[in-house]
Amino acid sequence: MCSTQKENSVEKISRICLCLLLVGFVTSAQLVSSELPDQTIMFAINAEIGVPGWGVNNSDYCYWRGIQCSSNQTVEILDLSSRWLRGNVTLISELKALKWLDLSNNYFSGPIPTDFGKLSELQFLDLSANKFGGSIPEEFGKLRNLRALNLSYNFLVGGIPDELAELAKLQDFQISGNKLNGSIPKWVGNLTSLRVFSAYENNLGGEIPDNLGSLSKLELLNLHSNLLDGFIPESLFANGKLEFLVLTQNRLTGIIPELIGNCDNLSSIRVGNNNLIGSIPRTVGNLTSLTYFEANNNNLSGEIVMEFARCSNLTLLNLASNGFSGIIPPELGQLNNLQELIVSGNSLFGDIPESILRNRNLNKLDLSNNRFNGTIPIDVCNTSRLQFLLLSQNSMRGEIPHEIGNCVKLLDLQLASNYLSGTVPPEIGRLKNLQIALNLSFNHLHGPLPPDLGKLDKLVSLDVSNNRLSGPIPSALKGMLSLIEVNFANNLFSGPIPAFVPFQKSLNSSFSGNKGLCGQPLSSCDNSNGDDQGNYPHKVSYRIVLAVIGSGLAVFISVSVVVLLFMMREKQESSAKDVGIVDDSANSKPLIIAGNVFVENFRQAIDFDAVVKATFKDSNKLSSGTFSTVYKATMPSGLILLVRCLKSVDKTIIHHQTKMIRELERLGRICHDHLMGPVGFVIYEDVALVLHEYMCNGTLFQLLHENTKKPEYEPDWPARLSIAIGIAEGLAFLHSVAVIHLDISSGNILLDANLSPRVAEIEISKLLDPSRGTASISAVAGSFGYIPPEYAYTMQVTAPGNVYSYGVILLEILTTYLPVEEAFGEGTDLVKWVQSAPMRGETPEQILDARLSTVSFAWRKEMLSALVVALQCTDSTPAKRPKMKKVIEMLQEIKENKK
Repeated sequence: MCSTQKENSVEKISRICLCLLLVGFVTSAQLVSSELPDQTIMFAINAEIGVPGWGVNNSDYCYWRGIQCSSNQTVEILDLSSRWLRGNVTLISELKALKWLDLSNNYFSGPIPTDFGKLSELQFLDLSANKFGGSIPEEFGKLRNLRALNLSYNFLVGGIPDELAELAKLQDFQISGNKLNGSIPKWVGNLTSLRVFSAYENNLGGEIPDNLGSLSKLELLNLHSNLLDGFIPESLFANGKLEFLVLTQNRLTGIIPELIGNCDNLSSIRVGNNNLIGSIPRTVGNLTSLTYFEANNNNLSGEIVMEFARCSNLTLLNLASNGFSGIIPPELGQLNNLQELIVSGNSLFGDIPESILRNRNLNKLDLSNNRFNGTIPIDVCNTSRLQFLLLSQNSMRGEIPHEIGNCVKLLDLQLASNYLSGTVPPEIGRLKNLQIALNLSFNHLHGPLPPDLGKLDKLVSLDVSNNRLSGPIPSALKGMLSLIEVNFANNLFSGPIPAFVPFQKSLNSSFSGNKGLCGQPLSSCDNSNGDDQGNYPHKVSYRIVLAVIGSGLAVFISVSVVVLLFMMREKQESSAKDVGIVDDSANSKPLIIAGNVFVENFRQAIDFDAVVKATFKDSNKLSSGTFSTVYKATMPSGLILLVRCLKSVDKTIIHHQTKMIRELERLGRICHDHLMGPVGFVIYEDVALVLHEYMCNGTLFQLLHENTKKPEYEPDWPARLSIAIGIAEGLAFLHSVAVIHLDISSGNILLDANLSPRVAEIEISKLLDPSRGTASISAVAGSFGYIPPEYAYTMQVTAPGNVYSYGVILLEILTTYLPVEEAFGEGTDLVKWVQSAPMRGETPEQILDARLSTVSFAWRKEMLSALVVALQCTDSTPAKRPKMKKVIEMLQEIKENKK
């Protein structure tokens, strides 16, 4: 052991001496000094890990990016976050005056240096989102001044060392996303200054220490996805300070404590996927700040307590898959902010409370798999925002009301396995946004199928099986261009099956049990000259099918996101509008409500009036996307901006404006070279404009699919590889902070003057509340050609889904093909075209852009390696796709292995 220490010391001194020789600033006397000057150490650190930009234009280390020094030139703050760095960071421990150390979002690996425990002045230490392995150094217990410790998202193993019990000043303790095991030490409850304790996604077991309740300042406790058992300690709620409690996906037993109502500021309770029993305490009505309550997949019982009605801020109530009985309290209709009510998989009965249907913000109503035995209310769509109406597997009776046609925003209508009678209302054909599913199966419906259903051109799945529907299958259903799944089985249909590709490609079982039906995919009809045979004028292009699905899925986003993003001030008096919002004359000024510029250098150069007026001119419009329209705005100062005009759905709720502004300001502090963060915002009347730097080289889409057609374009594989790595780094950063991007495409990648990529529209994605998890996201977005196949059925935006979209972009970079091309043939996109190359007898080399792959053998070799990465990213199984950090590693290895 002594020998090893001696070797380590020799190695350390050798590195420092080498740096001293390179820099030439230190005398021979300093070489033997026990305390080297910070100047020497900083140059040594730079030589070790190679920080881009350090020392290039300034030899004064105190002016290097991320460095702050004291008056005596000692380094106090070292911020190297998000620099894509790797190497040995042990030398940092020589900066004895260091108070702030942030190495987050890099590629540092190996054990965490135990010498960091010598930084006695350290108050802030963030090593998150790296590749550090081994155990948490017990030497960290010596950091007696430490207030924040973040080790999340590494590969740490072992237990939480008891030596950390000495960190009496610790306020923020985060160790999530590792492989830690053992139990949560009891001493955590002795850290009296602790405000945040986050240890989710580990393998921690045992019970939650009861003495955590003695933490009088604890505001956030997040322990989800561990192996914890035992009870939820009642003491957690004794002090009443808790604001966020997340305990999902553990093995907790016992009841939800009555004392939970003691926490006036508790806004999020997530205890789903455990083994909790008992009823919901009525004290929940005291939680006036409650926004989310998720207790799904437990063994809870009793009635749904009416006291929820007092939680006026409640937006999501998820009690699915429990043992609740009784009725839904009509008082829940008082929850004007409620967006999602999910109570499926219980034993509830009675009528659907009409008071809930009057809720103007209701987005999702899931009552499936219960015992509801009333009728579907005539005013089922009094709420204009309802997108998900899920009533399957109940005992609903009566007819489907014709007023169902008023549910104009419905995306999913599930009425299967009830006792519904009567005919299928033709008014369902008015549900033009219906796209996920229309399921009327296993009911007592009769009569013909209305041709009006053919107007549902976005619908993906249609199931009317196991009814008593009769007559022919209407030819008008050929207007349902997006169909993938159909089921007409076990009815009384007769006549020929319409010649329609989605029907012909279905299984026989989709039409079986109809004795009078004939035609493909069943046996041929005797009368082959029937009206439906061969009269379809052209073969339906599957490219159109995919296009409709893609564009349809991109149209919507859950109201939970909209509330955070688009809730603006109510329109001013009509006279205010006449002042000149539409008039572009020199004398009119828009009524600007709020605005801010986050970047100091831009403050004097940005004119809010000029920003607004630039969006009035169509000549300034650059693009229109799923969530926004983008304009070019030239300021009087000469500064050029990109202005993103957010598409608002609701313009009447005022009180969420402050929340949106706060979120934009937080985004303005995000500093990452490959993310297009906002530099400011302007709000006028009910419109929000987000300001960005102007990117002179346009989008990656333009570079690949427009500029490559120009004679002056020079093919350059190294530039494309750098762009691919930059995009991956931007997405990896987003994932590291629990942000899932909604619309990844080459059109949303902007390029600066050096062709460095910036992932755009992050302000849309960031407003998804990461605390709710992907399971609660009820909407899916994306651009045609980039949407992963599982989104059509899961309707969940996920990190693996982002990886798939990135893989499509990488294939674009390698092939210079669009995600969908006519040349691919029907039903084939870029991913399938690449995957099917061997069946066409093509080699991988024939897939690549020949203008690049034929330049040199080295380029071709690297492109083939990148093709392997792209195929892994676009694997049809989400679990098999690599994480974005792994993608970066693979691409960096390709770049660094150049010969």
